[in-house]
Amino acid sequence: MRNRAVLAALTFALCVPHVQASSTFRCASKLVSLHDSTAEVQAKCGEPTSRALTGYRELVDEYGFGHEVQIEEWTYGPTNGMYHFLRFEGNRLRNIDSERG
Repeated sequence: MRNRAVLAALTFALCVPHVQASSTFRCASKLVSLHDSTAEVQAKCGEPTSRALTGYRELVDEYGFGHEVQIEEWTYGPTNGMYHFLRFEGNRLRNIDSERG
């Protein structure tokens, strides 16, 4: 009996994901993809519901030179109950998450 309850809880947890990562985000009829610039995303999707500067990160390029880039998170939504969180590092889209609100 106890094994059934554990199995049911695990099945439920796996079937109802809280946050989902993706490599694309659809704005109306346009598609935004990872590595798009902030200008491209804003041209396709318009102004986000909110913007937050979350900090800075040091990146090292292929030549071994380090430079600091700004990290920003944009929020779009709710659209049909979904919020979309776009994370930019150095004005390039690095991560897309969605969450039902």
